[in-house]
Amino acid sequence: MKLLLFYAHKWWFKTASKSLPHVPEIDREDSMENAVVVFYHVEQEDEGKGKSLLDKFLKNIKWLAGKFDTRNVVIHSFNHLSSSKASAEYAEGFINKAAEKLQHAGYTVLSTPFGYFNEFLIHVGGESLAKVFKEL
Repeated sequence: MKLLLFYAHKWWFKTASKSLPHVPEIDREDSMENAVVVFYHVEQEDEGKGKSLLDKFLKNIKWLAGKFDTRNVVIHSFNHLSSSKASAEYAEGFINKAAEKLQHAGYTVLSTPFGYFNEFLIHVGGESLAKVFKEL
């Protein structure tokens, strides 16, 4: 799994078009301020890692959120970080579990619709830790 994590003063997105034919039609626009924005890419080799991968994913998000004293998280699928790709079903199930766990831990979570290309604007902070790359 590859992650690009940002601390964003503001995040905005709007659905543009479907990238997976089986997903429902969604026309959505939303935004969040003072958030950790997570661009994630689930790789094929991640499919056998189970709970340990989920725990690492959540730990990295919570760590960065703590550095910026925020409980707001944006989760955005970004399948451009590796040539290896997990199945869409696995990736969607993984991210749904992650969002649910974050919400149960008291975070406000905004997930962009899975299986969509989106327009987005991101105002990233200037601090060094406002931009982090992780391989899990």
